[in-house]
Amino acid sequence: MLKTLYKKCLELASHKSSNFYLSFVSFVESSFFPIPPDVMIIPMVIAKKKEYIKIFLIASVFSVLGGIFGYLIGYLFFDLAMFVVEFYGYENKVENLKLSMSEGSGFVAWLSILFLAGFTPLPYKAFTISSGLIAFSLPVFIIVSLISRSLRFFIVAYLSYKFGELFTEYMDKYGSKWFTIIGIIIVIIFIFIYLFF
Repeated sequence: MLKTLYKKCLELASHKSSNFYLSFVSFVESSFFPIPPDVMIIPMVIAKKKEYIKIFLIASVFSVLGGIFGYLIGYLFFDLAMFVVEFYGYENKVENLKLSMSEGSGFVAWLSILFLAGFTPLPYKAFTISSGLIAFSLPVFIIVSLISRSLRFFIVAYLSYKFGELFTEYMDKYGSKWFTIIGIIIVIIFIFIYLFF
């Protein structure tokens, strides 16, 4: 099923209404859809190089809007939210997080995890919904999501614009690893600044 959805997203990237489909995929991926917008961003940028900034902005804005939708699912619809969280195997983590948030020690930890979820291959949707479940600060959630998603999609769009098919091959082999490494480095820098400055 995932392969079928993946191929469908690739087909939509070459559709005349690809911008609309990118906005739709970016929105639903942040709350329940399993295929990330990167699958569409790369071929769209390669086909329309001059529009790489527009493509990255569409993906970023609608991904954050979808994240807010995911947050509201977690905040307003407990049973549905827990179904999605359990599907990704994060129910125990949510319970531990609720406890740490109530004790006041979990804010910075969740901030870091949320950034990593938005920037790396972690299932972002599980963390948008979990943010609603634990009633995490919505304004902070939006800011962190905007930074992490925009940074990720800009890197993907810019490198697709710069290197074309070579970047596609590289992403297939090493993309997940490098986004994870870069994300962890950014979080470590953030925590260091937070603790010492």
